[in-house]
Amino acid sequence: MNSKLKTAVLIFYFILLLLPIYWMLNMSLQTNADILGGFSLYPSDPTLQNFTKILTDESWYSGYINSMIYVTMNTLISLFTALPAAYAFSRYRFIGDKHVFFWLLTNRMAPAAVFLLPFFQLYSTFNLIDTHIAVALAHCLFNVPLAVWILEGFMSGIPREIDETAYLDGYSFPRFFIMVFIPLIRAGVGVTAFFCFMFSWVELLFARTLTTTEAKPIAATMTRTVSATGLDWGLLAAAGILTIVPGALVIWFVRNHLAKGFALGRV
Repeated sequence: MNSKLKTAVLIFYFILLLLPIYWMLNMSLQTNADILGGFSLYPSDPTLQNFTKILTDESWYSGYINSMIYVTMNTLISLFTALPAAYAFSRYRFIGDKHVFFWLLTNRMAPAAVFLLPFFQLYSTFNLIDTHIAVALAHCLFNVPLAVWILEGFMSGIPREIDETAYLDGYSFPRFFIMVFIPLIRAGVGVTAFFCFMFSWVELLFARTLTTTEAKPIAATMTRTVSATGLDWGLLAAAGILTIVPGALVIWFVRNHLAKGFALGRV
């Protein structure tokens, strides 16, 4: 395959990737009447009223705030839990370590619906329903195993001699871990934070079931566009565009390390 053909295929591929996003942006800049009135490749009379409604209506923008709160909480909890666990798997050998390590990953494979009822009953008992921490902790079931798996790959790439040298220099373990070891795997921490953020941001089943009003996420709020007259396509498209923005920003900041993260740190 010559270079021109490769370039053409690559351009076509990116057009296919960006077409749904462009079409959603196109719809977000039109009224519902314009969208239903006929087919249009671009908005003939663009309007920002859909974005204005979302950014000024508390019932809408609070959904984004709630989502950002529990996603940030989950990312921090997952990292603080996974870092020492991944270090233990990377540096020590104990009975059943490989089995436990694989079992962690199987939690990520299990359907979320399997754990939904136990979580709902548990949080109802402790009055945690409709709180941000409830969703954040529920998402740890999937994000902590994934974080451990990725971080262990990065940590295993760091020579053990660094640990021994630090101990000989008089470093305590907490000081060594925070001041020396974590900076060496900062790319891995960034990639892990990205995956935790994205999985928690797009998860809907737990987020919708464990919240009602106070911690309701944007994904659940978007169902408000359904009414007796049908879907408000323009408003739904604008909400979708704004939902993409946080993920796009996170991808931008960790773009140089994503390939390593997709290989779970083993490249």
